[in-house]
Amino acid sequence: MTVSTRQTLRTLVEARRGLLVPGAFNALSARLIADLGFEAVYITGAGLTNMHFGMPDQGFMGLHEIADHTARIRDAVNLPLIVDADTGFGNALNVYHTIRTLERAGADAVQLEDQISPKRCGHFSGKEVVPTAEMVGKIHAAVDARQDSGLLIMARTDARSVTSFDDAIERAQRFSEAGADILFVEACETADEIRRLPKLLDKPQLMNLVIGGKTPIVSTEELADLGFGIVLYANAALQGAVAGMTKALTVLRDQRKIDEDPALVAPFAERQRLVNKPFYDALEKKYSA
Repeated sequence: MTVSTRQTLRTLVEARRGLLVPGAFNALSARLIADLGFEAVYITGAGLTNMHFGMPDQGFMGLHEIADHTARIRDAVNLPLIVDADTGFGNALNVYHTIRTLERAGADAVQLEDQISPKRCGHFSGKEVVPTAEMVGKIHAAVDARQDSGLLIMARTDARSVTSFDDAIERAQRFSEAGADILFVEACETADEIRRLPKLLDKPQLMNLVIGGKTPIVSTEELADLGFGIVLYANAALQGAVAGMTKALTVLRDQRKIDEDPALVAPFAERQRLVNKPFYDALEKKYSA
């Protein structure tokens, strides 16, 4: 029997060996993640909002956009997909609909958070969280909504930056009891907090390392040794892409041309390989008269 991407993801997460997962902001970035040998992809709400809307991560992305991109990325790669669904786009009933929609689109795990709507990036100031009981109801709805019990529900709390670290732990434990498969305490601010988390919570956990954010960067090896299930770099690819585009466009502006310099731009042939042109060439030949 073929092992599904959901079964694969569950096995990887439950091993608690610090599965290193980059974020993708479109199908091509997901294909590059797969091409480089990573074992899973995170579909980042912040990345989609930044790259497709040119706007900050402050609740501008809706279910339609995230479902559409999930389906496109699912078609592009055969890796487990962890999908950022923000607050679930409303109340518990909306969460129910969100889970059904994203499951059909190809998600293997769906992440929900306890911020009020409209949410904002977990590393921005000014966040607020809903009452714990409201988020527990959303998790119950998410668990009930999934058609395949293999679909993982990830519960994120942003309480660390709003109330306290202790409140974040208490909330995460309540979310675990409600049926969440993976726990995510966002925006820890000290290495000590990071080291304490695996001892305080029973379910596999995700640690989000935001380059330039509130959380200190800890090596993936140390996080694996601590027992984290996932080590997330949600927007490393996005930040790298922005840096690369800035460099290439600056050269074009200043020198008025760009040669095929692999230190500056991806070679034409490499771009065609990444978008699977040889496969479509073969199909074209197969179906031609």
